[in-house]
Amino acid sequence: MIKKIILDSGLRILSVFEKNTKAVTILILVGTGSKYETEKENGISHFIEHMFGKGTEKRPSQLEIGQEIDKLGGRFNFGTLKEYTLYWVKVHFKHFDKALDWISDIFLNSRFDKREIEKEKGVIAQEINMYQDTPIMYISDLWEELLYPNQPAGRLISGTIENIKKLKKNHFENYLKEHYSSKNTIVCIAGKINPKIANLKVAKYFKNINKRKPKEKQKVIEKQEKPKVLLHQKETDQTHFCLGVRGVSFFHPLKYAQDLLAVILGGNMSSRLFNEIRAKTGLAYYIHTESGIYTDTGYLVSSAGVAHKNAEKVIKLILKEYKNLKTEKIKDSELQKAKDYIKGNLALSLESSDAKAVFYGTQELLKKEILSPEKIFKKIDKITKKDILKLAHQIFLPQKLNLALIGPFKQKKEFEKLLEI
Repeated sequence: MIKKIILDSGLRILSVFEKNTKAVTILILVGTGSKYETEKENGISHFIEHMFGKGTEKRPSQLEIGQEIDKLGGRFNFGTLKEYTLYWVKVHFKHFDKALDWISDIFLNSRFDKREIEKEKGVIAQEINMYQDTPIMYISDLWEELLYPNQPAGRLISGTIENIKKLKKNHFENYLKEHYSSKNTIVCIAGKINPKIANLKVAKYFKNINKRKPKEKQKVIEKQEKPKVLLHQKETDQTHFCLGVRGVSFFHPLKYAQDLLAVILGGNMSSRLFNEIRAKTGLAYYIHTESGIYTDTGYLVSSAGVAHKNAEKVIKLILKEYKNLKTEKIKDSELQKAKDYIKGNLALSLESSDAKAVFYGTQELLKKEILSPEKIFKKIDKITKKDILKLAHQIFLPQKLNLALIGPFKQKKEFEKLLEI
């Protein structure tokens, strides 16, 4: 049972009642992330998320904030993405009031102490270094940098260390005023709750939320006339790469076709690429394909880590599978298997209250439309082999191919020659 109300301030409250649980999750979603930042601000959304755990007047220290939920046996986490930022806490339903007081205080009253800001710069610098020292993680950042150069969509969510060092208290205060608003915020409560009572309590705790109109994000520029390669030279034991194409967005009619196409190619252990590149030839430990979908753009990308000598061979094998999808119809059984996989995976992922909160909350935030799993299943079931073929012809084109690599190579020309389809 899902209920939605909109307060006079514009704040949206979603309540997702679940009878057979003892848990409740309070999730706050804000419609801002790294895509909303200017070049000088890059990294500030993520930095703000860090600072929300550093102290309020009521809870002055990070230790007090953490141990309050620990004493309840609860869990909490914050996260920053390209298009939104989230804050959630999960506790036994009997502790709902305490959790609501806790998370609303953090969200509305965090102090942004200058000394804490300076200390956290070091923490974030180490986080950035960790990602850049982990090719399997960093390669996806380079992939989006390749697709969307010199614009927010292609910049790191974390920002750069150089940029982080320049941020001051006034930058945070200005960003919060311009981007954290009742108009782009959703409070989603999922679990064992009384929706009417929960809504009243949320309205009370969030009555002082900023009500000004938030700034909109910069429009993504999609421009590509030929295949592109980004080579990040690094002495590694493996070559890590992302190879893929520009695709469709959240609102495109073939969105679910792209999701299915990703599963068919490399979404699970019986997919085409897993079978060809790992099971048959043993050329890679990890090989997978995903559908990257945003409100204004999207892509389909295959990632792998391989021995340096096998990089060219694996890239050719992936491109061969891309081409096959344009020339050969997939089997009914293969399409049905992909549909069943997505539906089963979604159903299993929604077992917990925090997953439900994110599932319904992000739909409302990004699409302003909430679909139940059953409605999504129906949309997936309507996808035909013709839809898959149509999408393959639209996206698997030479001018849409992109390849990002991390490895000890000095020249990218040898890889540019491979990008044919």
